[in-house]
Amino acid sequence: MSNSLNHNSGSGPVLATEPIRHLYVHIPFCARICPYCAFYKDLLDRSQTQRFCEAILHEVDQQRSGFAISPKTIYFGGGTPTALTTAQLQFLLGGFRQRLDLSTLEEWTIEANPGSVSASKAALLRKLGVNRISLGVQSWDDKLLKVLGREHNTEQAQRSFYILRDAGFSNINVDLMFGLPGQTDEQWRKTLEETVALQPDHISAYCLTYEEDTEFFLRQARGELKADSDADTDFFEMTMSILENAGYEQYEISNYARPGLSSVHNRAYWSGEDYLGIGPSAFSTVGMQRWQNLADYRRYGDRVLSGQSPIGSIENLTSEMKQTERIALLLRTREGTSAALLSDRPQATAEFVSLGLLRQLNGNFVLTRAGKSLADSVAEAFI
Repeated sequence: MSNSLNHNSGSGPVLATEPIRHLYVHIPFCARICPYCAFYKDLLDRSQTQRFCEAILHEVDQQRSGFAISPKTIYFGGGTPTALTTAQLQFLLGGFRQRLDLSTLEEWTIEANPGSVSASKAALLRKLGVNRISLGVQSWDDKLLKVLGREHNTEQAQRSFYILRDAGFSNINVDLMFGLPGQTDEQWRKTLEETVALQPDHISAYCLTYEEDTEFFLRQARGELKADSDADTDFFEMTMSILENAGYEQYEISNYARPGLSSVHNRAYWSGEDYLGIGPSAFSTVGMQRWQNLADYRRYGDRVLSGQSPIGSIENLTSEMKQTERIALLLRTREGTSAALLSDRPQATAEFVSLGLLRQLNGNFVLTRAGKSLADSVAEAFI
């Protein structure tokens, strides 16, 4: 990966010949830094947020000068996008509406934390065209929320969900986590059952991982926390069973949806479509290039507002790299990966079939139920 770049706004990645259909926007601000989160984030500083919103819109202008952008999906992640004030959200989202042709937009998602959802924000987001919310509940157990360093409690999470429903959102995802320090089977079962009772349209259930540059990683290194792979497998199997019985389709290892409500944006990632990332630390992949913006919102703003590129690094991809990435991502999905993509790996494919971890379906290879529990190991064998 190259870190030596000309930072004028006219330099950088090779331009795409086809319109960009997918945008990711990174809002790094958080009221509190969670000890498990490895995404780029920073404590909310109200003196900096308006300047940051202006920088985001300047970068959109930069990207429009280099790419034809006709978004099918927009995804605002973080951090906590809803940590911005109502006025700042109106300025930012209104700026997107003014700058982009949204006539083909199907899905506009914003991540929200229960501690920063209000009726006025929910109504504004709906009015400005957001049609999907991803709510970071994580657990319906107040003790575990404290372990995770979350700023909300279960009562706030439930209230936030109903505020969003009352505002007219008919596509709400609830984010959950299992494999937490001290978490019991009963706590996870209760969280799943309480989530199902709310009847969200989509549920994401992720296993906690101990990522570098997090407090949990340091605590694990000191022996204070310990991962339990057997318990994680039990949690995962419980998740599949309860959510499938409740009518949710597992369309990716960690994602479950009501029929027809899978995430269009995430499916675009997994199928290898081009996308642009806006904001500090955001990745973009277009054609055979991938680049990442600086992971520092102050330096990012300085660059963009002075007419320079915010890109911090560019990577040239090879066909082999893109193929192996695509295999690894598609294997995690319900449809699996085509037999053609695995044609040059017959030995590994045959071995996983014989072990009962892969099976053929409609000309594709898909993970069996046993294979889903070992998805990362199966994917690694093809990389």
